[in-house]
Amino acid sequence: MSVDDALSESFWSVARRLRRLWRETLAPWDITPSHSRALGVLLRHGTMRLSELTDHLHIAARSTTEVVDGLQDRGLIERRQDPDDRRATLVALTEKGEQIGSAIQDARRAETEAFFGVLSEADRAHLARILGDLLA
Repeated sequence: MSVDDALSESFWSVARRLRRLWRETLAPWDITPSHSRALGVLLRHGTMRLSELTDHLHIAARSTTEVVDGLQDRGLIERRQDPDDRRATLVALTEKGEQIGSAIQDARRAETEAFFGVLSEADRAHLARILGDLLA
């Protein structure tokens, strides 16, 4: 097996393992990864227009609407009319959404530390740089 083939196999194995761990981490809240990402964006950036959330999530507007509908049905976010533009809709976390979003972030942080904890700090920094280069 060539180095590139081995690298590809290893990369995808790690990606699958991380996805599985992430789903397991979210299980106590019965939250999808898409819902979790939206909660995280709103925790970090606060109330925003639906179109801004779409940009942050890098998904289609229709998909954002589905995510927001699901979160609103669970009482985690609320829609508000934008006072500056009545045609625009704002999305904001509810108190319950802030609590669950924060708990998910804490759980994800702990899971990430456990997963990458087998690497030295220097190796983690090196891996972060390499992955950043691949994403550039």
